[in-house]
Amino acid sequence: MLPSARVADLSDDAYLLDVRESDEWASGHIEGSAHIPMSVLLPRVDEVPKDRDVVVVCKVGSRSAQVVAYLSQKGWSNVRNLDGGVVEWARNGKPLVTNDGAPGTVL
Repeated sequence: MLPSARVADLSDDAYLLDVRESDEWASGHIEGSAHIPMSVLLPRVDEVPKDRDVVVVCKVGSRSAQVVAYLSQKGWSNVRNLDGGVVEWARNGKPLVTNDGAPGTVL
């Protein structure tokens, strides 16, 4: 079973890695999260920190689970999957933003 994190348990200093595609990100994302779409993760994998808590995010948790499994196999010991993804984030009353800082929505 993959390590996971619940929205309510996220620490403020966790590195949130959003692996959704660009149109999903543009519609709404967690403020302060990093965006590396799953489709381009391989050439950018070195951007994912190994020295802090990493929580991987997608819409509902499926793609992010694949990324957590991959990173774990490649030596990351600090990665977790966000249970329920941005859908659960929004369901918990947490805000999403767009690139210009306006309120966002889940695509």
